[in-house]
Amino acid sequence: MTPDALRANWTDAWRALGVESPGEALCTELQRRYGEPQRHYHTMQHLGECLAWFEREKTSAERPGEVALALWFHDAIYDVHAHDNEARSADWARQALLEAGVDEAAAERVHALVMATRHDAVPEGRDAELLIDIDLSILGAERTRFDEYERQVHAEYAFVPDEVRLPRRRAILQRFLDRQAIYATPRMHAQLEAQARANLQRSIAG
Repeated sequence: MTPDALRANWTDAWRALGVESPGEALCTELQRRYGEPQRHYHTMQHLGECLAWFEREKTSAERPGEVALALWFHDAIYDVHAHDNEARSADWARQALLEAGVDEAAAERVHALVMATRHDAVPEGRDAELLIDIDLSILGAERTRFDEYERQVHAEYAFVPDEVRLPRRRAILQRFLDRQAIYATPRMHAQLEAQARANLQRSIAG
């Protein structure tokens, strides 16, 4: 997405929650976080791809502003050595929303959406399904982009020895492949499911 498109998405999301955007500082800080040197996949490229999908699919959201802000925050904290990135990102999102004057119920829903990106449970509710489908859209990308994604993920975890990292990565991908459906929303399922399964099978076969 272009800088103008990013800014418009950011502003529209806050407006949908009934408050004014808290200003450029928070948006700039989030973009700085996505540009941290330890990141290779969880970058502004990933965020931009997610937000582009959101713009195409937002009519299927119950509360589109909450989904958009959950996407902005879902990888805000990314420490490759930590196991609580989603929890810390979700806490930051909730705090930012409350400080901006968003009501507590909405802030809690955004917190729950960010936590859903742990991918440790089947998403519940239309907004969670859409958010997770968007976060997993990379699995159904065309072959060149999927292969780039694989290289980027391996670069983030290059500190892990190959004999540990490669089998662990195959196991993660196999769990997605074993699902009855990777994508829950009808439109994204129709667009991405077949390509995602082909990508995953090719990657696992190695």
